[in-house]
Amino acid sequence: MKITAVILTYNEELHLSRCIESLKGIVANVVVVDSFSTDKTLDIAVEHGATIIQHQWLNYSSQFNWALSILDPSTDWVLRIDADEILTLSLRLEIKSRMNSLESNIHGVYWGRRIVFLGKAIKYGGVFPIQVLRLFRFGHGKCENRWMDEHIKVNGMTTNFNGEMLDNNLNSLTWWTDKHNKYASREAVDLLNLDYGFIERDLLANISTGQQPAIKRWIKEKVYFRCPTGYRAFVYFFYRYIIRLGFLDGSQGLAFHFLQGFWYRYLVDIKVEEVKRSMNKNKISIQKAIKEVLDIRL
Repeated sequence: MKITAVILTYNEELHLSRCIESLKGIVANVVVVDSFSTDKTLDIAVEHGATIIQHQWLNYSSQFNWALSILDPSTDWVLRIDADEILTLSLRLEIKSRMNSLESNIHGVYWGRRIVFLGKAIKYGGVFPIQVLRLFRFGHGKCENRWMDEHIKVNGMTTNFNGEMLDNNLNSLTWWTDKHNKYASREAVDLLNLDYGFIERDLLANISTGQQPAIKRWIKEKVYFRCPTGYRAFVYFFYRYIIRLGFLDGSQGLAFHFLQGFWYRYLVDIKVEEVKRSMNKNKISIQKAIKEVLDIRL
């Protein structure tokens, strides 16, 4: 059984070595798909024996699906992992012990993903660990066609592992807020697409699957996005921080749940309204308004 790990990178010298180290003994190959990094990312990849391919970035979905198109056909399974993520010891042991016994109709594996924020693993707020599908049979899965919050879709049955992976980004809070500002622009595109339908959309939002990502997407698209703009961000923060006990995560938890649960969600709403105002005021298409306001070319 041959597992190939795919890591998309741009200036990930702070994280890449740690990520690849956590894959040792699990994967046969590591493929680093780099968007022309200017730091030591490529040197680190070479040191760890990874295969390096450079490709111009558009968004995560298109980059990952392009990577799938050029993988060695002898690959049996693909492991999607970001450079700032690591597999925990318990998950590594579980992959080793269970992969060879999976039935042939199992095409994907879910496991938990936990966030570490300002040095603290977030435990409360009702959102962690997030169940993510990160391991799938080659040729039976691909990334959703989205600009943000993209997931892997497979055309077969799935199973769940008990172990977790950690998302532990070591960059500064300034870097984090800048990244989430860009994320908000990308999520605003997906939200606008619900109203205007300018991009063909994958339909992961199906509550009948019973899988956490599909249920969360259904709640977001069918419930959350239909609530009043701005107000919904506050309600979501209140739900996470008070009702789902996010305050038990301490000072780091307050920062995380406020920034990720309120500030980020409110920022998405404001960006959506700004694009709509530009479109109506200037009598331009939604695509042109997105380019002028969010600097995203569709």
